[in-house]
Amino acid sequence: MRVLLVEDAVGLGEAVREQLADDGHAVDWVQRLDHAQTSVRMTRYDLILLDLMLPDGRGLDFLRKQRGAGDITPVIILTARDQISDRIDGLNAGADDYLVKPFDLFELSARVAAVARRYSGNPNPHIKVGELQIDMTARTVLRAGMTVDLTAREWALFEAFIQRPGALLSKPQLEDRLYAFGAEIESNTIEVYISRLRKKLGREMIETVRGMGYRLMPV
Repeated sequence: MRVLLVEDAVGLGEAVREQLADDGHAVDWVQRLDHAQTSVRMTRYDLILLDLMLPDGRGLDFLRKQRGAGDITPVIILTARDQISDRIDGLNAGADDYLVKPFDLFELSARVAAVARRYSGNPNPHIKVGELQIDMTARTVLRAGMTVDLTAREWALFEAFIQRPGALLSKPQLEDRLYAFGAEIESNTIEVYISRLRKKLGREMIETVRGMGYRLMPV
């Protein structure tokens, strides 16, 4: 997924970015709300991780503005404010989940995955596509009963297809799932990863629509 992290604490920001990158997500990290506003205007995100207290304002105001403008991007609030009233305010403002600092990074990974499943329209972590049995929580794939080992980036790309089965995904859309701002992208990167996925999952699983993109085939 392409994730926007809005967090001004450097140590926590680095830890969260590293954790999500290890999970295969592309993370853009900003430390101010005005930078967050610029980011959401320029990029379509799959998830926003939002601190409530930023140097230039309140995260809840940013969230209310986004929801008021019709933005349905899922949002998980990250905050040290642990009062029930604070949680209620956050959820009423349109947040999808709420994590109180300090939190376990593996719990964050689990909540990110759960929110992604809900927004993809299938909260069930166990999915069957053709001869593939997929566990979205454990991030495992079985093909004809045999475990398929996927790297973090291979999983991130595969996850993009799983979340939109049958949908045509363009090369730029897939690149967004793999790379954060400023990352250098080689021209044939997506083709390389698609080739690797076909070798591991079956050549018939991913269809190429010449000049337009790729899609997962429910064979």
